[in-house]
Amino acid sequence: MALTYTAGALVQARGREWVVLPESKPDLLVLRPLGGSDDDIAAVFPAFETVEEAKFKLPEPSDLGDQRAAGLLRTALRVGFRSGAGPFRSLAGIAVEPRAYQLVPLLMSLRQQTVRMLISDDVGIGKTVEAGLIASELLAQGEASGLAVLCSPALAEQWQEELRTKFGIDAELVLSSTVSRLERDLDLGQSLFDKHPQVIVSTDFIKSTRHRDDFVRHCPDLVIVDEAHTCVAADDTTAGAQNQLRYELLRRVSEDEQRHLILVTATPHSGKESAFRNLLGLVKPELASVDLDSEAGRKLLARHFVARKRADVRTYLTKEDGLDDNSLAQRTAFPSDRYFKDETYKLSPAYRALLDDAIAYASERVEAAGAQGGREARIAWWSAIALLRSLVSSPRAAAKTLVTRSAAAIAASAEEADRLGAPLNSDAADSDTLEGMDVAPGAETEEAGARLAELAERAADLEGTEQDLKLKALIKHLKGLLADGYHPIVFCRYIPTAEYVAEKLKAKGGVKATVAAVTGTLSPQQRIERIEELAEEAGADPAARRVLVATDCLSEGVNLQHYFDAVVHYDLAWNPTRHDQREGRVDRYGQKRDEVRVITLYGADNGIDGKVLEVLIKKHRQIKKDLGISVSVPDELSTGVTDAIVEWLLMRGRNDQDALFSADAFKVSTEKLDSDWNSAAEREKASRSRFAQRSIHPQEVAREVAAIRQALGSAGEIDTFVRESLGALGSVIRPDGEDFTAQVGGTPAGLRDALAPVVGPEIIEKDRPIPFRADPAVTRGEAALVRTDPVVGALAAHVLNAALDREADGARPARRCGVVTTDAVTTRTTLLLVRYRFHLTLPSRSGEKQLVAEDARLLAFQGAPKNAVWLSQEEAVALLDASATENTDFHYGERTMTRILDQLPAVSDHLSAYGEELAAELDASHRRVRAVTGEFVRGLAVTAQQPADVLGAYVYLPATPAVTSAGVSA
Repeated sequence: MALTYTAGALVQARGREWVVLPESKPDLLVLRPLGGSDDDIAAVFPAFETVEEAKFKLPEPSDLGDQRAAGLLRTALRVGFRSGAGPFRSLAGIAVEPRAYQLVPLLMSLRQQTVRMLISDDVGIGKTVEAGLIASELLAQGEASGLAVLCSPALAEQWQEELRTKFGIDAELVLSSTVSRLERDLDLGQSLFDKHPQVIVSTDFIKSTRHRDDFVRHCPDLVIVDEAHTCVAADDTTAGAQNQLRYELLRRVSEDEQRHLILVTATPHSGKESAFRNLLGLVKPELASVDLDSEAGRKLLARHFVARKRADVRTYLTKEDGLDDNSLAQRTAFPSDRYFKDETYKLSPAYRALLDDAIAYASERVEAAGAQGGREARIAWWSAIALLRSLVSSPRAAAKTLVTRSAAAIAASAEEADRLGAPLNSDAADSDTLEGMDVAPGAETEEAGARLAELAERAADLEGTEQDLKLKALIKHLKGLLADGYHPIVFCRYIPTAEYVAEKLKAKGGVKATVAAVTGTLSPQQRIERIEELAEEAGADPAARRVLVATDCLSEGVNLQHYFDAVVHYDLAWNPTRHDQREGRVDRYGQKRDEVRVITLYGADNGIDGKVLEVLIKKHRQIKKDLGISVSVPDELSTGVTDAIVEWLLMRGRNDQDALFSADAFKVSTEKLDSDWNSAAEREKASRSRFAQRSIHPQEVAREVAAIRQALGSAGEIDTFVRESLGALGSVIRPDGEDFTAQVGGTPAGLRDALAPVVGPEIIEKDRPIPFRADPAVTRGEAALVRTDPVVGALAAHVLNAALDREADGARPARRCGVVTTDAVTTRTTLLLVRYRFHLTLPSRSGEKQLVAEDARLLAFQGAPKNAVWLSQEEAVALLDASATENTDFHYGERTMTRILDQLPAVSDHLSAYGEELAAELDASHRRVRAVTGEFVRGLAVTAQQPADVLGAYVYLPATPAVTSAGVSA
C-alpha cells in the first residue's frame, strides 16, 4: 500500500529529494525539488515510480568551509524561498522588491472582506506595483480565482509584461486585434472569460454593448481598472458617449458586492467634486453621498482610499513617522524637482507671410460659414483650428493638413461636427484614448481645394533651419542638453512633425546623437521595441547620447525614466495636464537624475503660443509647485480660453494680440478659468489633508517590514552575499561609486550558463561587466541587489546547489559545515542553520487553501549538545560576522565537527519546540494583518512539519581556550 504524504513532507524520487506540495493526491504527488524553484515542479505517480520517505542528511564533517560559509548558505537558501514564512503568501514568489510605502494599500486590502480600493498616489510612485501586490496576494490566498485588468489598449501590453515578469501572472490580451483569434478556440457556448481566467482587457473594446454583457456575466472576481478617472464624469457636465459607456460598464461590474475592485488613477478629482463622488460610488455606493466632513465619513473613506504625494513617501519609516528609531528607514530616490525653462523663437519672414495668409483664409471661411448655419460654421471652425495648429507645429504638418480632408467635413449636423472635430484638434485631459490622435487633422473642404493646395506648396518649401526658425531653436537647445549629459525626449503634437524633426536632427546640421522617432504609426509593442533599439544603438558608453522624438502616444503609461532624463515640448498642448503627463514619463521613481530638465518652446509672434503659455501652462506649474501635485484644469474651461484666443486671432490677426487680454470674451473665459481652477486646487489641498492615509499607521508597516526581512533577508545581506559569492567564484569585481560591476568570465560554467538567459548571451560570451545597483529600479542589462532580481536568484541557486553537492565543478563558496577559531567567542559555540517547513490552511471564499511555507533560522548554543546553553536570536545572527583570528588545523576541525554532528540528536527536542514557536508566530502574523472580522481567520491553521532540516552546522572555537579550575580545557 502506497504511503500518504502530507504537504511539506520530504520524499526521495528520481535520484533527488523533493518537497510534497498541497496540490498532491494519494495517487499523484506534486513535488518541488529541495532548493529548487516553481519552474522545476513535477508530478509523480507513486504507482509507477519509486517514491520513498526521505530524511535530510546531516553535513559531511570533512566538507569544511571558511568563516563565510554559514552566511552565504543562509542567504542562498532564503533567496530561493518561493513561499516564505512572513504574513504575506505572495511576496517570496514575486520578482519585485516593493518599497515599504507600497505595502500600505496591501495591508488596507487584507483588512477588507471584499477588497474595494481607490489607489490615487501621485504619478511615478508605483501604483501598478501596488495594485499588482494586492492581486498576487489575493490569488495566492485563494481569495480570488481570476483577474481582469481594464486599461487603454495602448497600455495593455505593458500591463501584461508587468504582471508576467514581476508577479508571475500570465494574462491573456483581449483587444479588438486579438479577440477573433481567442474566440476561435472556444468550445460551443463557452465564454472567452471562462476559458481565460486572467485577462488584460481594452476598456474601449469591452465597453460596447455587444461585448459588455458577456464580460459582466463572466467577469472574474478581481478587477483592476487603470486610469479610472476616465470612466466617470461630473454631474454638471455633458459627458461624452464614450465616458458614459465606460461608466455603465464599471457600474455593472461593481454591483456584485463579492467582487474585488481596485481603481487606479493619479487624478481622482479631475477638477470636479461630483466626478470624484461618482468614482467613490463605484468603490462603495455609500461613499457617493456620505458627509466627508464628518468623522464617520472620513473613517469610512480612509478604509478604501489612499492618495499620497512624493513628499509623503520620499523618506518613510523614520522617527518622524512615530517609530522609535531609523533602523527600518527607507529613502526612495525620486527626482527632487523639475527645472523649467521657456524658450522663444520668432517666425521667418516667409513663414510669417504664410501664417498671415492662412489666418486670412480661415477668417474668411469661418465668417462665410457662420452665415450658412450651425453645421457649416462648426466644420469651418474645426478646419480653422486644424490649419492654425498644424502651421504652428511644423511646415510638414501644415502641408499634410492642408491637403487632408477635414474630419468634421462629413458631419451631418453641428453636434456631429463637434464630435468628429474636437478629439483631433483639442487636448482634452480625459480623451477616450490617445491612439490615433496624433495624425494631421485635416483642413480641406470641397470648396477650398485649390487655395489650400497653394498654401501647402508654400509650406513644404519652408522645411529646414533656414526658414523654420523653430527647428533651428530646437537644435540649439538640444545641443545644450546633450552637452550637459542629458538624454532628451522631444514631444510633438502630430506624426508629420515628429517624423520631420527626427529626419532633420539626423541630417547634417542636426545633433551628434542617436535619434529615433516613435509615433502612432507603430503599435504599442513596436514603440517599446523602437525605444529599446535606440538605447542599444546608442550603446553603453557614458559619452553616447540619444534623442527620442515622440508624439503624445507616449505621454501616458509608458515608463521612460531609465533611458531619458529631459523633456522638450516642441509643440504646446492646449491643456496643461498633457504637459504634466509628458514630463511624468521621465520624472518618476527609478530616474537617476536628481533634476529633470523641461524646455518649452513657444512662438513669440505666432499669435497663439504666448497666450496659451501665459494663461494655462504657467498657472498649472504654479499650482503644482504650491501643492506638490497636479490639479487638472477642467476641459471645458481650457477649451474656452483657447477658443477665445483663436477667435480673436481670426478677427484681428497676429498684430493686435496685446489687446486680447482686455477683450471682454477673453476676460470672461480667463476669469472663469482662474476661479474654477483655484477652487479645484483648494478642494484638492483640503482633501489631501482631510483624507490623508491614516488607516494604516507607519508602525504597523514597520512591523510587517521587519517580519519580511526576518523571513527573506535584508538589502544589506544581499549586497554582502553577491559580492562575496562572486568574488569566491572567480569574478572580477570593480567599484562603481556606491555600486559595482562584475565580469563573470572566470566563474564556473554552470553559473555562466544560468546567467546567460538572464543578462543576455552576448554579455557572458564577451565577458562584459554586469552592473549591480543598490537601487531596485534598474534598466535592462543591470542587476538590482535585491533577492527578487533574476541575476541574484541565479547566483543563489548556484551557490546553494554547489553547497549541497560535493562533486560540483569549480569553487564552492558556501559549505554545510565549518570550524572557525575566533576571539568572538570565549567558549565553544555551535551555530545551526535550520530549515523549517510549515503546512498552512488558509480559509477563503473559494474554500480552504493548502500551502507550504519555508523559513531558515539560525540557532546557536554553547557547550556540548546534551548540555546546550542556547543563545538569543540576535547573538546567533551576530556569529555570522565573526572572523577567524587564527588557522584551524583541518584534521582537528574534522574531528571536532564529527563529535558535534554525532551528538546533534540531543538538541532535536529543542529544534522541534522552536519550530512550534515559529508556527505560532506565523499563525499570529496572518491573523494580525487580517484582523477585522473573525470570518477572515476562522479555520486558519499553521502546522510545523517535523523534523526540521539541519542544513548547516558551524563550530566557533575560542582563540585562547578557557581553562577550568582543574586545568582541563572546556
